[in-house]
Amino acid sequence: MHNPSRTARAARLLAVAALPLALAACGASESTSATAPASPSAASPSAAKDPNAGLFTGTQLKKALAPASFFAPGFAVDPSAARDTGDTYTPPSTAPAAKPDCSKLASTGWIDIAGIGSVSFAQNDYVDKNTSEDIGQEIDAYRGTTAADVLAGVAKAAASCTGFTDSDTQSKVKVAQRAVPGLGDSAYEITLTAPAWENGTTLIAARVGTNVVSVLSTDGHDDGAATARKLTRRIVASLKSAGPAAKPAS
Repeated sequence: MHNPSRTARAARLLAVAALPLALAACGASESTSATAPASPSAASPSAAKDPNAGLFTGTQLKKALAPASFFAPGFAVDPSAARDTGDTYTPPSTAPAAKPDCSKLASTGWIDIAGIGSVSFAQNDYVDKNTSEDIGQEIDAYRGTTAADVLAGVAKAAASCTGFTDSDTQSKVKVAQRAVPGLGDSAYEITLTAPAWENGTTLIAARVGTNVVSVLSTDGHDDGAATARKLTRRIVASLKSAGPAAKPAS
């Protein structure tokens, strides 16, 4: 979990410190200060720019996730996997590990393999209780151009994770990856297969401006690919229709 960030108070302290000087100047030249306009250099310091300005909150991102009606009959949301950052932002982390933890690819929060933390997110997970098929969806918001770094980090990590051992079946998992054109601003798809699995897993990460959509699917008989792509397109469209926060920061 993340701790809420606190707003900077530097500008407020500067403004308070400058107040006595402004009053002294007013007393010394009262006759002229009443009529002469203030010069730009004498203006109060402007407030520091909010680095999270224009980014979606977790509450807003939650609305862009696919609703229950999107999923096939039999799938129900897992309450323990539904979470978001609400109306607050969290301090980002931008220090990817030198060597990725490949086992993260088997979890619904697999986007963490890029090693770059977001400032807000929303996620949930739908499971078919009869087949145990799993469909996870998540959206993370990042500052500036960091979302592009996340996609690059995913590609780099997947390329180095040619395989890993599944902790449940002790089976060797094979990892295949490729770039996906025409899905968001950029997208990357990873396929996981193992001899002990009845069906493989498809992971997709897609960037939409300052946001990254990440999905996981084991649904169907095609390693979850069709459902993963359909879900990604659904969320990408929701973000694009949501407004300016889906556009890259200038």
